[in-house]
Amino acid sequence: MTTVKREYDDIPGTYVFDGRRARQGYALNKFLKTLDESASRDEFRTDETTYLDRFKLSEEQRQAVLERDWNRLLELGGNVFYIWKLCVFDGCSMQYMGGQMSGMSEEEFREMMLSGGRQTRWLR
Repeated sequence: MTTVKREYDDIPGTYVFDGRRARQGYALNKFLKTLDESASRDEFRTDETTYLDRFKLSEEQRQAVLERDWNRLLELGGNVFYIWKLCVFDGCSMQYMGGQMSGMSEEEFREMMLSGGRQTRWLR
């Protein structure tokens, strides 16, 4: 299968959730969506690895879930709105996840956002 190169494929640190990523992340997002349900959260909390066996995750996706590697989850097809469910499951804030994804602390991320957000070379 040939992968068509998209003009946005080379934006550093950006993983556009397009059709390719949606297909790649189908099982991952299916798992993450189950965290909406209390019973599923309880089962996942009891034994994460056994719970993940229910889903056809790649080994890389599975490892990213277990390590809570937020950026890797995006790269492997995770939808940020579903990844957020895992962050909430862990009792973390959006600022925590944003900080982890940006290489800064939760407080540093919060302050950056309150100061107008990250400046990028494309916006200057």
